[in-house]
Amino acid sequence: MDDAAIVTLFWQRDEGAVRETEQKYGSYCRSIARSLLSDEQDAEEILSDAWLRAWNSIPPQRPEKLSTYLGKLTRNLSLSRLRERQAQKRGGGELPLALEELADCVPGPGDPEEELEAKELGRALRRFVKALPRRERDIFVSRYYFLAPLEELSRKTGFSESKLKSMLFRTRKKLNRFLQEEGYR
Repeated sequence: MDDAAIVTLFWQRDEGAVRETEQKYGSYCRSIARSLLSDEQDAEEILSDAWLRAWNSIPPQRPEKLSTYLGKLTRNLSLSRLRERQAQKRGGGELPLALEELADCVPGPGDPEEELEAKELGRALRRFVKALPRRERDIFVSRYYFLAPLEELSRKTGFSESKLKSMLFRTRKKLNRFLQEEGYR
């Protein structure tokens, strides 16, 4: 079933929308949750929460690209779960590692009046990512948006972890230069 038909089912409040969503996007969203949480049970709970969140938000939302919408719901729910877990145990994990890698490029959160500047920065980051070559973009987004561990990226891409580290380092340097040119550094 295509995305428009699934969205129509949501708008009609037809429970088949959830079944079709699970069938079409279950493995995609499950992989996002797994990569962030590294826990099968948590991933399944996040998926249930994502389908519920989709059910409650469509309508009034009418997502143009259902896969992106569901992926973002899943990612945000997974990150919330990860924050809860880390608040409980203050352990390691990919989130702190990925954020540490980006710390030299992207300024951290600031005062509430800087919210507009943060939105501008978000637009600049999207421009930067869109301008990257596809392979480099996919690796960068997988690492810093989906927080994929280097080991998993290595399996998916066929590159060694050291090659990936080198590619990510070069991309972060490009990002740093880009942000300087945009006036963010």
